[in-house]
Amino acid sequence: MRAVLTRVKSASVSIGGEAVGSIGQGFLILLGVGPNDTERESRYLAEKCLSLRIFEDENGKMNLGLDAVGGEVLVVSQFTLYGSCRRGRRPSFAEAADSALGNRLYEDFLRCCAALGFPPQHGRFGADMQVASVNDGPVTLLLDTEQLMDTPRRSK
Repeated sequence: MRAVLTRVKSASVSIGGEAVGSIGQGFLILLGVGPNDTERESRYLAEKCLSLRIFEDENGKMNLGLDAVGGEVLVVSQFTLYGSCRRGRRPSFAEAADSALGNRLYEDFLRCCAALGFPPQHGRFGADMQVASVNDGPVTLLLDTEQLMDTPRRSK
């Protein structure tokens, strides 16, 4: 699984002009699912994201977590995180999970966030969404369970 996590002052997601999720200060998490991902990766990534201490303390050091600042979470599915631009000019998305697995693990990630005490606002899997955010810092991190968990790539 891959996540692009951005520390935000605020963020929202709309579908067809209607706001379906919005947060104040917290994390905007764009989430991509790979074809070999499981609930194990989902739980690990949720725990890793939500435990990051990337808010500044009184000394200006990144030392505070979501809980310390009363932060919120907005999660948006983003299969394009598995896009490959190695060849040609049009990305290939062959490395992304199929929609059934992607949706199942996206929903699992949302449940994990809620179980960890941060019920997320969220978009809708597979929908054409418009995402707005006011980045804070900016602070943006890339997280990939293949790198974080030291798991070798598995073949399809």
